Amino acid sequence: MYKELKKFKVTNQFSFTTEDSLAEVCNASEGSGVFLVYSVGDEKELIMVGSTGTIQNDGTLKIKNGGLKDKIVEGHQFAKTGRKYSWPAQMKIEDITTLEVVWYETFNDKTKVIPTFVEGQVLQNFLDENGRLPKWNVAF
Repeated sequence: MYKELKKFKVTNQFSFTTEDSLAEVCNASEGSGVFLVYSVGDEKELIMVGSTGTIQNDGTLKIKNGGLKDKIVEGHQFAKTGRKYSWPAQMKIEDITTLEVVWYETFNDKTKVIPTFVEGQVLQNFLDENGRLPKWNVAF
């Protein structure tokens, strides 16, 4: 686990296979924060980092309806279609049987850390360790 994530108290995780409905297994909150996606096989590999929630000039949070849950399930990746469709297709292409998704609320009533800042920290650490971004992150 990345040290910058240890301070966030509102967190959970879930597993997803191609046989599952992402909308049904996703237990993410409607809050704002980051999520990490791992491919689970012989080894566990971080393959993606994402975030949701924008902090406005006055320090308030702007969040789309559905927060983390909606971003994970309906967010676009690999095509102009929601992850509930694109993840199973990509998993079949890459022969991935299980994804583990870990999510953290980084900005709420008790904690005020900009989600994209935390996403950037995790990606920077991954880049420092591996010389590249996680394979499902196109750019940052």
